[in-house]
Amino acid sequence: MMPHDLQQTISLLSHTPATLNALLRNQPEIWTLRDEGPGTWSAFDVVGHLIHCEQADWITRATTILQFGEDQAFEPLNRQTRAGQGQSLDHLLDEFTHLRKRNLDELRELNLQPSDLNRRGRHPAFGPVTLSQLLAAWAVHDLTHLHQIARTMAHQYRDAVGPWSAYLGVLQCNGHSAPP
Repeated sequence: MMPHDLQQTISLLSHTPATLNALLRNQPEIWTLRDEGPGTWSAFDVVGHLIHCEQADWITRATTILQFGEDQAFEPLNRQTRAGQGQSLDHLLDEFTHLRKRNLDELRELNLQPSDLNRRGRHPAFGPVTLSQLLAAWAVHDLTHLHQIARTMAHQYRDAVGPWSAYLGVLQCNGHSAPP
């Protein structure tokens, strides 16, 4: 495992919009609007959630840490909120790309130093967290949802693959986002 590295985090975060575009843009709705069953999200839903997080989570919380430290807890985030209902997936992908670019520009403008990454804030559920942990979580959050999208898309062919199902790990995965 590697320690958190801000430049590596920014690199990964900057690639997510292109990854989503490559995977989802111009795909038939069977791939983007179907989910894995009751209580699960489609790829469309995931993109809407990522937009909500770009608007209300990562940069907002980073600036809260820098401005208030542990004196002010982060605003609670409703993880079930998804933006974009009634809009096209292409519109959502464009919106996500725009918001991510803006947020990464803002992150770069903070000109964070190693000492800044050790600054602590207060999460409403977890308690004290560092800026470094928040930024690492942002990157892993992206990877979690990319994995979720791939799993949801693969689910659409769960029966169609026949006996290969046993060898296709994405079909064996039930998700890992819920707390243990």
